[in-house]
Amino acid sequence: MDLTLSEQELEIRDRVARFYDRRILPREPEWRAAMAAGEHAPGFMAELKREAFHEGLWNMALPQLAEDEPGTRLSNLAFAGIAEILGRLSWASEVFNCHAPDVPNMEILQMFGAPAQKQAWLAPLLNAEIRSAFAMTEPDVASSDATNIATRIERDGDDYVITGRKWFATGAGNPDCRFLIVVGVTDPDAARGARHSMVIVPTDTPGLTVVRNHSVFEHVDTVAPHSELRLDAVRVPVANRLGDEGDGFRIGQARLGPARVHHCMRAIGRCEVLIGLMLERARSRVAFGKPIAEYANLQDAVALSRIELDQARLLVQRTAWLLDSVGNQAARREVSMIKVAVARAYQNIADRAIQVFGARGVTGLTPLAASYAQARAFRIYDGPDEVHLRTIYRLEDRAAAERGEDLSAAYLEH
Repeated sequence: MDLTLSEQELEIRDRVARFYDRRILPREPEWRAAMAAGEHAPGFMAELKREAFHEGLWNMALPQLAEDEPGTRLSNLAFAGIAEILGRLSWASEVFNCHAPDVPNMEILQMFGAPAQKQAWLAPLLNAEIRSAFAMTEPDVASSDATNIATRIERDGDDYVITGRKWFATGAGNPDCRFLIVVGVTDPDAARGARHSMVIVPTDTPGLTVVRNHSVFEHVDTVAPHSELRLDAVRVPVANRLGDEGDGFRIGQARLGPARVHHCMRAIGRCEVLIGLMLERARSRVAFGKPIAEYANLQDAVALSRIELDQARLLVQRTAWLLDSVGNQAARREVSMIKVAVARAYQNIADRAIQVFGARGVTGLTPLAASYAQARAFRIYDGPDEVHLRTIYRLEDRAAAERGEDLSAAYLEH
């Protein structure tokens, strides 16, 4: 394993860090004020995007850009460190066009989009002219088992007619969202992994309704709202299908690896903020006659957080290196491992930070309560812990069987 970055990659990361410190972090109070006023984006966002674009800090999460597409073509490993920087604030990734769900949707279009689809949807996404959403999860079934997805995509001549309900369609409630990638059943009689397809649905299509945006533990994501959708006989051309019929799960797996690395590294960046806040609080607060930094339980909280975070970061970096070296399929175990490890570390660190801050930690006066909500939900999003643990076990068991080892003969008495 080689986690070394080139001089160019390090230089880009340093430029992003400087841009973040000088141009983004000072605007956080303005961002909060704009969100409190009900705006979906503050006025300065367009200005920051233009600056990032002209500085060449654009589409950094997409390694496979074509020659005529704007961006840096960083590896997954190189972008991992940048995602950590951007994760410190919920809206920072959007400045550089490196935010979810648009990045994984762009990857899907890169890999599986037809030329006309790329022209209509990928090009404007790459230039941040529009936003997009991904609609898979459904309220009426256990979506942790993706084969339960019930939304129907039925052929009618040259069209598909789509009927169903979706929720947690990230980004669908954003006013700039122009299309969804919808997962649904095209052939209910096909083999279990070949029943579903993905179809592009423009947001102005008749029959598509955004029912409401959901909060998460009473916190609302303003960057990419978690929307509930209703699709009532939504009609789109068959040409809007991505890949072949029945390719839905294969396409979904192809987008998961890099997306999880990005998501995990953003969470790690947020955890660095939480540890820093704990340290500042410990130095400034006095309880029972001495700074709380002198108490062993506070010291343990910071130390354990550092151990868990650095372990998680190394695991994610290793996974990013594997994605670059051997691809998604060979890194399946690690992709599931980081999902579980980072979510749990994030929740533990957020919980400790709240305890250190006491009553202030559960209010909106700090980022702690929102971080805890995000961390707890992270253990459900994109496959709950239990599903990933099952995947890890199966891959571990298969690898042991392929090695053909009989450890009991060597280590156990008979």
